Amino acid sequence: MKKRILLPLLATLMIHGTTAQAAEKLTVLLDWFVNPDHATLIVAEERGFFEKHGLEVEMIAPADPSAPPKLVAAGKADLAISYQPQLHMQVTEGLPVKRIATLIATPLNSLVVLKDGPVKSLADLKGKKIGYSVGGFETALLTAMLAPHNITADDVTMINVNFSLSPSLLSGQVDAVIGAFRNFELNQMDIEGYPGRAFYPEEEGVPAYDELIVIAHSDKLDDARFKPFVDALEEAAQYLVNHPDDSWELFIKNHKELDDELNRRAWADTIPRFALRPAALDVGRYDRFAAFMKAQGLIEETKSADSYAAVLN
Repeated sequence: MKKRILLPLLATLMIHGTTAQAAEKLTVLLDWFVNPDHATLIVAEERGFFEKHGLEVEMIAPADPSAPPKLVAAGKADLAISYQPQLHMQVTEGLPVKRIATLIATPLNSLVVLKDGPVKSLADLKGKKIGYSVGGFETALLTAMLAPHNITADDVTMINVNFSLSPSLLSGQVDAVIGAFRNFELNQMDIEGYPGRAFYPEEEGVPAYDELIVIAHSDKLDDARFKPFVDALEEAAQYLVNHPDDSWELFIKNHKELDDELNRRAWADTIPRFALRPAALDVGRYDRFAAFMKAQGLIEETKSADSYAAVLN
């Protein structure tokens, strides 16, 4: 009888021991400090989906947000979280990186004004001051949004407000800000008693794009750890939309500092935007956006979608 009990128990322990030993370490550089945009990653970790797929994932917030893609390109990190618009520019610059998965499948970027302010439509921005954080893509985005209203860059005053988008708008330093994430800045302004109005690029002539993506070195796409990683992300995304409240508890479990009204609101606004099929690649979307980037002078030439993104086998 003892043998009948002990043998299955021993076998179970051996299996668990083998699994633990077989866990492959994987380093993922985040694009910024942990926030609700990273929910899929955190849920995959806390629900044990990474472990289930034989992975031990280390997520690292960068000291310099522009560094992660460069570190992946240099072989100093396995994966990085980045953005589709930046990916097009990085590939044009010769950085050997490709997108292997999508975290957030819609734009978050928006142009924001005060809801009760004088700007009721984009046409009202002529002669106004517009704040931005990062030049390049944000200013090109603004140019494309204003063009249908016969407004050019010469018709507005651009002011670099660094990352103080909402404060610069609330203080009257600027009349609008470009680069505001609709799931954060709008909520922050509302909490402070100054509701905002957002104008969405994808509704103003800008092709839709993936906001948050996972990139890898383009010469290492056959890494056996990447496919299980993406599979774990899909399981996490499904769990997230099925159990948003339980997922929130998992999210703040090790990030108590994020348990506040702003992040709770941002969490609710971000859930519909997570990619339910992280591995899926919309070739047409990448082609259209590459053409947009070229038209805006951000890249010199367009490349085929497979130059920017890959589907893992």
